[in-house]
Amino acid sequence: MWLKKYSEIARIATGLLPRRLWISLLDPRRVALLEACLIGLVSGLAAVLLKQGIGLVGGLRVHHTEGFPVWLKLPLFGLVGGLIAGWLIDRFAPQATGSGVSHVKAELASPQLNHQGFTLNLRLAAVKLLSTILVAGSGLALGRQGPTVHMGAALAASMSRWIPTSPTYRRQTIAAGAAAGLAAGFNAPISGMLFAIEELLHDVSSLTLGTVILASFVGAVVSRILGGENWDLNLELTASLAQFSALDIPFLLLLGIATGVLSGWFNRGIVASLELNRRLPFGLPGRIALAGAISGAAIAALPAPFRDSTGLREFISTGEAGIEIVAVALVVKFVLTLVAYGSGASGGLFAPTLVLGSALGRLVGLSSQTLFDIGDPTTYALAGMGAFFGAVAKVPITAIVIVFEITTDFNLVLPLMIVSVTAYVVAEQVSSGSLYDRLLEMRGWSAPTASVEGQVLSELVAAQVMQRQVETFDSHMALKDVMTAFSKSNHRGFPVVDRSRLVGIITQADLTNISTRQLPEDTPLEQVMTPKPVVVRPEDTLTQVLYLLERHNVSRLPVVDGRRLVGIVTRSDIIQAESRKLTGRGDEFRKVEPSYPVYLTRDPAVGQGRVLVPLANPKTAPLLLQFAAAIAKANDYELECLQVVAVPPHRSPSETPVRTTSSRRLLKTASRIGRQWNVPVHTQVRVAHDVAAAVLETLQERHIDKLLMGWKGGTRTPGRIFGDVSDTLLHQAACEVILVKWGKFVPLETSRTSSLSLDRWLVSVGGGANASAGLRLLPGLVSLGKQTTVRLCQVFPPTPNEPDTSFLNATAQQLDRQLKGRVFALPSFGLSVADAVVDLARSHDYDAVLIGASRRSLLGRALQGNIPREIARRCDRTVVLVRAALTEKDEV
Repeated sequence: MWLKKYSEIARIATGLLPRRLWISLLDPRRVALLEACLIGLVSGLAAVLLKQGIGLVGGLRVHHTEGFPVWLKLPLFGLVGGLIAGWLIDRFAPQATGSGVSHVKAELASPQLNHQGFTLNLRLAAVKLLSTILVAGSGLALGRQGPTVHMGAALAASMSRWIPTSPTYRRQTIAAGAAAGLAAGFNAPISGMLFAIEELLHDVSSLTLGTVILASFVGAVVSRILGGENWDLNLELTASLAQFSALDIPFLLLLGIATGVLSGWFNRGIVASLELNRRLPFGLPGRIALAGAISGAAIAALPAPFRDSTGLREFISTGEAGIEIVAVALVVKFVLTLVAYGSGASGGLFAPTLVLGSALGRLVGLSSQTLFDIGDPTTYALAGMGAFFGAVAKVPITAIVIVFEITTDFNLVLPLMIVSVTAYVVAEQVSSGSLYDRLLEMRGWSAPTASVEGQVLSELVAAQVMQRQVETFDSHMALKDVMTAFSKSNHRGFPVVDRSRLVGIITQADLTNISTRQLPEDTPLEQVMTPKPVVVRPEDTLTQVLYLLERHNVSRLPVVDGRRLVGIVTRSDIIQAESRKLTGRGDEFRKVEPSYPVYLTRDPAVGQGRVLVPLANPKTAPLLLQFAAAIAKANDYELECLQVVAVPPHRSPSETPVRTTSSRRLLKTASRIGRQWNVPVHTQVRVAHDVAAAVLETLQERHIDKLLMGWKGGTRTPGRIFGDVSDTLLHQAACEVILVKWGKFVPLETSRTSSLSLDRWLVSVGGGANASAGLRLLPGLVSLGKQTTVRLCQVFPPTPNEPDTSFLNATAQQLDRQLKGRVFALPSFGLSVADAVVDLARSHDYDAVLIGASRRSLLGRALQGNIPREIARRCDRTVVLVRAALTEKDEV
């Protein structure tokens, strides 16, 4: 109901503002930052309310009931408060037990775990608030910072449901709420951010950092303004400077070892206490009430400073307590925390661990000062405070920053680091792993094992599954032509481009609306299309793609690199990717160690596409570059030049030192030729285990339209047609592939200074995609000659009947209108296509032969007869082999 009302309000609001303004305001990153501010504000207010509530109930328990004897008042408060808190949790939100940090961690690790009781919602936040006020205010030895994390995450999760978002963004929103809760609980924004990254998300992407930092900052500011200046530490303590010298290092190491051992026992004790409480014969309210009564009775028997947590912290920190009192405080706080947390009460472990660490640190500091006159007990107390918390939660970095933010003392950083690192290492030996993971395991939760479908959606990106050949409409296309194209196509929508730049989309629904407006037939498409369509980037995961498909109820999404359309991804593409994984046919998705770029140059990206030229042989490279530049110039493409440096398999490409002097010299030649042809040239040198793999990576990263390679004309590798690299690229490269074998009349020795001149072309045609691709290259190829002539040849088997040359003549007429030179059409006869083409090339002295005659894929035809290979091997002229860009139905 709320979402329906929200949608109605949104529709009304969008009608009041221009469309472009709304598109700008609703940019995902701007919405994310705005929502982060709101999450920080709400989490900060919740933390302040929790702090004030605990202070009110705790003050009533300690100061406002003097008429009651202490031995009766404190146990009674613990009993009643624990009973009411347990009833609230048991009745309204059973998942509100404990600190809540483990619940948040489970939700972030597996957002689909709602059926296991980890749901984050407003009810949970409200119950957590009230039960924590009752538990902490009634004297149980638990803190409020863990619950603020849980409440912040629950509030953020509720807000994310009001505005539909992707699963990835929802995780970031929940993490931002948790970070804001911790930042508000300690008035420490940096600590909140680090805890979310170090313990909860393990993600440092730009959007995650932005939302978490902003939410933490706002939460801490709200808490500091409304709830107090610091974390209830004595002001004189936080204003003092820590004292540290080299003589302290052995005692700090000793403190780290003791902290690590005690924190490991503490983690084991928490688990044992929970298991013991499960065996008690009464429910959650009774267990919490019993823990409250025990805590009250124990505190009643101790001095007055033990009767509230704030007083105990000040008593330990100010130095008034002696060794005996500090030791008693350490033991009592340790035991009562285990009792309280094991009962299932709502409360956190952050504050108790900080107090325990402070007590242990002061105990070591007082001992070293008494025995050896070395050390400052206050410095040891603060160092132990951070170390104990870091060793329990396994977040040493967050622990160091929390204490530093509380004290704002740079002199404390080094002692903190020494003790925290030592404690962390020792604690891992005593009780390995995070306490929160152990708590989740006790509830039957384990880290989710990603399914094949989940692996596909999270590991693959749009560039790996998209269709690179996209049917598009030009933005200047007339409306009547658009109508005609739709009537002949099964597609329900087409991207609209202007010089390969995506500018809009047109769908059948748009045409239906247009027909009701009765627009003129010559109306340009740019006036009726939908501008700024929903798009994805090549690096977006399939999780994000699938979310957008569902969110906007569409069947396909354009893939853009900047504004350039590079492909389209559909639901069927995603299904096929999953199918390949399930059937074991997903070799193209197999992750191997990628190549490593060590040299890059970039010209302005002003072309409509790109031609990739891998360069290997310095002798033929200038000729190949002239060949590529001619194609790029004719098609308004950019030139991408690649040099691959191969390294042994046992060495990592990113860690292998290589010399790029000769490679850069070769790429400078490419830049010079590009300037001569007025073509933008991009160059790069990659270090890789495999040349073909490096080329495939470049094809994906740079969104290449045509791949041009040199070929020596044969191979000795058994089972290969053209060679190891060529065969692999013909199989796997989705773009158009062009192989060039230079003839004996091309001056290879003087290629650095001579110009490539190819005047007489023999083109073997026969229909099909490869033949069409070869013919499309001719306008660029003929620019390599001065007085170009082209002969189109179609080979017919010997027969007494007249051959059907209608296709040959029609192709010649169409090509003659495009080329400046003369085009001739002449049928040829022979039992072998290869023999006929080779004889024609030799007898009529042609400079180059262009092969694109197969109706099947070039490699498929080669496997059935090796026709292209036979022509290239036997012909001493320059031979150009063309394989058209692959489609979904291609066999290759």
